Order: sequence, then structure tokens, then C-alpha cells
Amino acid sequence: MNRASALHRIFPIALVASVALAPTSEAADRLSLKSVSVDLPLGDRMFPDGPGSAAANNHCLACHSVGMVLNQPALPRAEWLAVVEKMRTAYKAPIDPKVVNGIVDYLVTIKGTR
Repeated sequence: MNRASALHRIFPIALVASVALAPTSEAADRLSLKSVSVDLPLGDRMFPDGPGSAAANNHCLACHSVGMVLNQPALPRAEWLAVVEKMRTAYKAPIDPKVVNGIVDYLVTIKGTR
């Protein structure tokens, strides 16, 4: 089968499919889009000052709010390290390996257990 013959066979099928799948005016009348607004809770914009807070602000706040982090349970250092490493490896957070320990130390300071 040559190309022209193939197009002659496909064109009617495509035409019927496009007409069949096109929204009807009845469906368009029922569809209405409206704008909504959402009030998000206010929260701290930056982590509390302390050794490592700059690294946490620079790396964690790209994806998380301060409130989201501070509402996590208190964790021991090994678990915070696992969380930060998961962010780097599983979620591809652009955290320089050189600052991981500083971030973890900071998280232990503000939300850690002994």
C-alpha cells in the first residue's frame, strides 16, 4: 500500500473520531470554570537562627515550609541523617554533600532527641 492510499484510509477514520470526540454544545454549557482563592496558614518564613540555619534555609525551604519541618516528630540524629539523605537520593534535592552534616546537626538541635 502506498502512502496516498494509506492516507485515504486513515483520513475518514480520523474525521469520524474527531467529530465523535468533540464536545457538544450541551456539554460545553454544563462546563463552567471559576476562580477560587485559598487562604494558606501563615508561618515562619525562615528557620530560627542558629548554627546550620543558613544551610537549612538555603536547601530545605526550596520544597518545604518551616512549619512542615517543625511539625515533624523529634528524631535522633541517625534518623534525621536518613531523612536528609532520602531527600538527596530519592527526591533529588540539590543538597551539597558538604552541608548535609550541618543541616542534620541543626535539625537535631531544633527537633532532635538524645
